[in-house]
Amino acid sequence: MKNEMHLEFSARSENESFARVSVASFVAQIDPTMDELTEIKTVVSEAVTNAIIHGYGEKEDGMVYIDCYLHDDAVEIDIRDEGVGIENVDEARQPLYTSKPELERSGMGFTIMENFMDEVEVSSAPGLGTTVKLKKYFKKSETLCN
Repeated sequence: MKNEMHLEFSARSENESFARVSVASFVAQIDPTMDELTEIKTVVSEAVTNAIIHGYGEKEDGMVYIDCYLHDDAVEIDIRDEGVGIENVDEARQPLYTSKPELERSGMGFTIMENFMDEVEVSSAPGLGTTVKLKKYFKKSETLCN
């Protein structure tokens, strides 16, 4: 089975919850556990917030794009912006790093994504935006017969 969904929305902070709930609703059809669904909602929230705050600097004229692909045993989520990009992806992925310390950001977004997902790939270029590719595998539940 492969099923897909594509979202595009304004880079406004109030749309973060829309993105989180939309992806969770789509993923729910493959029957993840509540913990898995919570983890997916959390990583979507982190990636979308990064796009809005860091990618666009909270300029609301940008767009955030989400492509979500369901497979029999996995979900792939690509979250993309066309913002300022990341100069040094390796540095940005370090725990506690933030490019906006004045906003009291924790700098844990990528760390959270890496802890909750099985694969995390970040590609970015200054002036061209950022794409975060996330993948999570699901264990098939087995029904026991008596």
